[in-house]
Amino acid sequence: MLILVVETLIHFLRKLTFKNILVMKKLFLLTLMIWCSVFAFSQSRTICCSQSTSATQKFAMLASDKKFVSAHANPRPYHYQSTIGKAITYKTADGKDADAFEMKAKNPTNNWLFVVHEWWGLNDFVKHESEKIYTDLGNVNVLDLDLYDGQVATTREDAGKYMQALKEDRAQAIIKGAIAYVGPDAHIATIGWCFGGGWSLQTSLLAGKQDVACVMYYGMPEQDVAKLKTLHADVLGNFGNKDGWINPKVVAKFAENMKAAGKKLYLHQYDADHGFANPSNPIYNSEATKDAYANTIAFLRPRLK
Repeated sequence: MLILVVETLIHFLRKLTFKNILVMKKLFLLTLMIWCSVFAFSQSRTICCSQSTSATQKFAMLASDKKFVSAHANPRPYHYQSTIGKAITYKTADGKDADAFEMKAKNPTNNWLFVVHEWWGLNDFVKHESEKIYTDLGNVNVLDLDLYDGQVATTREDAGKYMQALKEDRAQAIIKGAIAYVGPDAHIATIGWCFGGGWSLQTSLLAGKQDVACVMYYGMPEQDVAKLKTLHADVLGNFGNKDGWINPKVVAKFAENMKAAGKKLYLHQYDADHGFANPSNPIYNSEATKDAYANTIAFLRPRLK
């Protein structure tokens, strides 16, 4: 049988002209290139979309998306000098120090609001926004976390680098250090925008039973239902329907996962784009920002009494 197959193959090859061989060679090379491309694409999807990739890592990957980067205009110079807050440092479990900006309540209270900055870092805009929230909430302590360890970006290119360079274990150490700093009796609410929106939710998860509220503006939601089941507080989400990344499909999946986890999500979606609440962004939407802020204060105030 084997001899017959070999003889048939030899007979076929003898009939091939030089031109036929060249055509077959080209077809073989084309097939090989297509196969390699498909394999590489499947591998990249496996890496990017792996279930083991955390929500914060998935958001950090967006820094490689040119459209995402270009959607964030470089912030205009913004200088603000607070008369209420001050810079502090505290110890973290990894043996390092962490930076933060603290505003203490006028009267002693165990209520704390942790603020997580955008991908730019802990800049004066975030500090000013935090002071506004501090004033409108009343008697509450506010702590602006610095997940970039003092680095503040003034260009979108640097912001992308800082966001991608952040190690999850370091970010968690900073957050856990802040939780230890405010003490075991503290009631902790969280808020953040963009990069900080996703980390606001992660901070609430890390705060455990001390968590009383979570606000996230257009940040990457946690997609692990098992993790969401460990939440101890309600979540308020402010999202833009024109957002090309944290889009309505992503938000709908988040709502579905929160329901599956048995957790309450107060969802507000606006006819606005990613980053709509930052006045330095060309796509700033004042109406959406005003409504989202009003809902945020109404959500936080009764939970931080």
